[in-house]
Amino acid sequence: MIGVETIFDYAVTTTLGVLCLSFLVTIYRIVKGPTLPDRILGLDMLVLIAIGFIAVIGIKTGYALYVDVAIALGLVGFLATVAFARFVLSRGKTEDDILTEAREAASTARREAKLRARPSGGNPGSAPHPGAGQTGGETNP
Repeated sequence: MIGVETIFDYAVTTTLGVLCLSFLVTIYRIVKGPTLPDRILGLDMLVLIAIGFIAVIGIKTGYALYVDVAIALGLVGFLATVAFARFVLSRGKTEDDILTEAREAASTARREAKLRARPSGGNPGSAPHPGAGQTGGETNP
């Protein structure tokens, strides 16, 4: 039969492996981006993963001071996330806002081009106005 200590060691090893994998995936997201808010969330996730590492190591060693370190790191991570969020808001437009404005401008330009391409004289498909093609003082009988 497998002992409790063996199961505990397997659980700790598996947890550390999963945390390492999530750490690598998060680093990839921070480097790849594509936007600043993605990177900020990635940094916040790194803080959470670090808290997970500290908690697992604290459980494995039985040293209670690790809990205090994890709590302090959580507070610092929260404050950093709030500071980054304020920075993004004060910075002005995000990349998504710029892309949305560019799409709207392109759509408006297409509509204006279609309106200019229409023949003058009313709505498309309507009958021509009587006397529209006449010049000078001629009148229609």
